[in-house]
Amino acid sequence: MSFSAIIVEQNPAGTPSPVLREFTSPDQLPAPGGELVVRVEYSSLNYKDGLALTGQGKILRASPMVPGVDLAGTVENPGSDSRFRAGDRVVLTGWGVGEKYSGGYAGYARVKGDWLIPLPAGLTTRQAMAIGTAGFTAMQCVLALEDHGVTPGGGNEIIVSGAAGGVGSLAVALLAKRGYRVVASTGRVETEGDYLRSLGAAELMPRTVLSVASSRPLDSARWAGGVDTVGGETLASILRQTKEYGSVAACGLAGGPHLPTTVLPFILRGVNLLGIHSVMCPRPLRERAWQRLATEVDLNQLLAMTRVVTLTEVLTLGPDILAGKVRGRIVVDVNK
Repeated sequence: MSFSAIIVEQNPAGTPSPVLREFTSPDQLPAPGGELVVRVEYSSLNYKDGLALTGQGKILRASPMVPGVDLAGTVENPGSDSRFRAGDRVVLTGWGVGEKYSGGYAGYARVKGDWLIPLPAGLTTRQAMAIGTAGFTAMQCVLALEDHGVTPGGGNEIIVSGAAGGVGSLAVALLAKRGYRVVASTGRVETEGDYLRSLGAAELMPRTVLSVASSRPLDSARWAGGVDTVGGETLASILRQTKEYGSVAACGLAGGPHLPTTVLPFILRGVNLLGIHSVMCPRPLRERAWQRLATEVDLNQLLAMTRVVTLTEVLTLGPDILAGKVRGRIVVDVNK
């Protein structure tokens, strides 16, 4: 048995130094999460992974560490977990993998069975990672909006910020397929407009329309709901423009963690701000989201928004995803 893994170690200057190394046993990997061994086939590149690879955020809780916050593959050895057998196809997102415990950027991973769900019928492991943490997060946003009464039709418009990124792309596609009128906000309207329209966006909005600071506590109400991946001034703008009893699902901070707003959208319009936390998502909601993804994701659209890279290539892509230069999804083939 021989396989490759990306290892991130803190160098003497305190910055991460990701390198590709060879191993001959899963037991050699640092920071195992459990005794169940998965032979990893694919992982993906997410914003957190970009932070881990570049050291621009305190994502990694131990050193050395294998990054990669999600993975899909085959159970090699279930250990004492009777719920799984060798050969079972599984998916893992979150649970501190790639942060506290070594993650998906390796040929093998040692994890807990509680973190795994069976690969949904109709999906390959590659498709599951094209969806990955980003798609899982996007579907949680869709479910949260639905659960709070935001329905398609009737002139209802949904704003999606950071729309050309991984979460944004899948949110646009999922919402459009459900019949919502989706307005896609991006800083790359000129280069990504055709791409976003192909996913179902009915209208494009330059990022600057939402990211400009304002002293107004409320603006003209337009949105029935929103999916925000940006945070900061963008989220504040969306909240100011949300209709009475509308809801906004917040799942990212590409524009910063601060929220410069007032209580007025909440107490004068009854706006709901819905926090989306995908890492420790409880199993019933996790399974609900993946079953919806397996039936509602357009696999042709998914293929069009996906690029597959090797472990060697992903070493250099961290800065790109942090700078908003990545379109759609990047799948990592860990065996190439």
